[in-house]
Amino acid sequence: MSATLVARGIAGGYGHRTLFEGLDLTVTEGDVVGVVGANGAGKSTLLAILAGALAPQSGTVTCAPGDAFVGWLPQEHERVDGETVGAYVARRTGCAAATRSMDAAAAALADPTVPPGGDDPADVYAAALDHWLATGAADLDERLPTVLAELGLDTMAVEPTSALMTSLSGGQAARVGLAALLCSRFDVVLLDEPTNDLDLDGLERLEQIVTGMRGGVVLVSHDREFLARSVTKVLEIDLAQHTNTVFGGGYESYLEERAVARRHRREEYEEYAEKKADLVARARTQREWTSQGVRNAMRKAPDNDKIRRRAASESSEKQAQKVRQMESRIARMEEVVEPRKEWQLEFTIGSAPRSSSVVATLNNAVVRQGDFTLGPVSLQVDAGDRIGIAGPNGAGKSTLLGLLLGGITPTEGTSRLGTNVAIGEIDQARGQFTGTDALADRFEGVVPEYSTAEVRTLLAKFGLRADHVDRAVDDLSPGERTRAALALLQARGTNVVVLDEPTNHLDLPAIEQLESALDSYDGAVLLVTHDRRMLQRVRIDRHWYVDGGRVTER
Repeated sequence: MSATLVARGIAGGYGHRTLFEGLDLTVTEGDVVGVVGANGAGKSTLLAILAGALAPQSGTVTCAPGDAFVGWLPQEHERVDGETVGAYVARRTGCAAATRSMDAAAAALADPTVPPGGDDPADVYAAALDHWLATGAADLDERLPTVLAELGLDTMAVEPTSALMTSLSGGQAARVGLAALLCSRFDVVLLDEPTNDLDLDGLERLEQIVTGMRGGVVLVSHDREFLARSVTKVLEIDLAQHTNTVFGGGYESYLEERAVARRHRREEYEEYAEKKADLVARARTQREWTSQGVRNAMRKAPDNDKIRRRAASESSEKQAQKVRQMESRIARMEEVVEPRKEWQLEFTIGSAPRSSSVVATLNNAVVRQGDFTLGPVSLQVDAGDRIGIAGPNGAGKSTLLGLLLGGITPTEGTSRLGTNVAIGEIDQARGQFTGTDALADRFEGVVPEYSTAEVRTLLAKFGLRADHVDRAVDDLSPGERTRAALALLQARGTNVVVLDEPTNHLDLPAIEQLESALDSYDGAVLLVTHDRRMLQRVRIDRHWYVDGGRVTER
């Protein structure tokens, strides 16, 4: 079904805070709209409003035809205990909800005790049945195993659809998310951070899915390469300027247009400010001349010299008239508001004294974890090495990092860490910032040399202010926990930085700042990322590829 989603004058936020307002957006068949903006700008809030899950503060959202199927796939940070892959896909595609509605309608239709009045049970059942068929629920059980096999998930269990979601790795769960998207029958789909935890193959598959979908797509993503390859237009929510703007022509075009628009706004303001300052200065000078003329006339003119006093008075009135004309010109000027400087994360990675020349070594090291085996691996990391680590999900990249850093003991062989090695790490789970401790307390526990005031000042620099630091770290968003991990990199001295998917949940400005900080860092770097732009921009001297438990240097 060809559907059109129209938002008019939308305002959204939470509590008494409005994040955006006056937002207009039309999504038609073939549109892929990328929503960008800093963390906290309201991107996820917008998707919830478009999905009908959250009421806007003002404005309207309509869909034509009225029975169009709008699918919303929000970020899911926690998996539901006991939920199988099949149940997860049924829930994410809307098939589970459609089945419940149809079953309820069927029960009402068959129940002779249902009192008359209200909608005709036969009509309710017919509508529920039509929706159930439209979601693809009728043959989902037949289609899903084939889709899972295409995504390489048929090996994760004897019966993949019965595998528990909580038993899957992050990469496997991300691929199940892809399976849900492939099995969906949405007329318009809303995707929130769909690229998180996907490897390069998964990203390419996602691009094919998104660009090949039959209906319109609205997506939130911080993956610059994915945006460049997928979107047909960009909606920017600018929290600093309180504006929202739709740019046509794709992501690269948006970057160019945004740079030009920002330069023009600054030039227009500077021209206005310069012109206004000149008029104000001239008016001030005229007022001073007027005051000086009156004082001179009062001092020099004799009391009986009426002609001189009249001439001085007329001269002063002329000066006053000029002042009023200047002030009138100032009042008639069309005000140009100064572009607000947006908050920008700026940080460096703290450095420690140089470690030993050899940072870590593995000698025929093997790790066995259930059915998975990493190794045997023989590698050496030297001081100052900058190593990029790539490979598909589940290949053993995170296990390799744990083995190198001493967090995992090899089943066979040896691993050894050098002397004076000071490691700064952002792990994939952001494990340093989980639990019920308040953020400020957790941070102080890791860097006790910092006072409470210093901790709060540093966290504020990373956008974590009063309403964040006293909250339990488990209650923070993934992006906020990642910012806390970045703050810890600055607070602690390191000579080895280990980053495992650091761009997950980070907004674009923060990703660019991380790239800049890595560029100026002179310690060893171990970087695992599927962010293709980051791999291009961060200087890497060595490349390791991990696949099937084997490590090769390329």
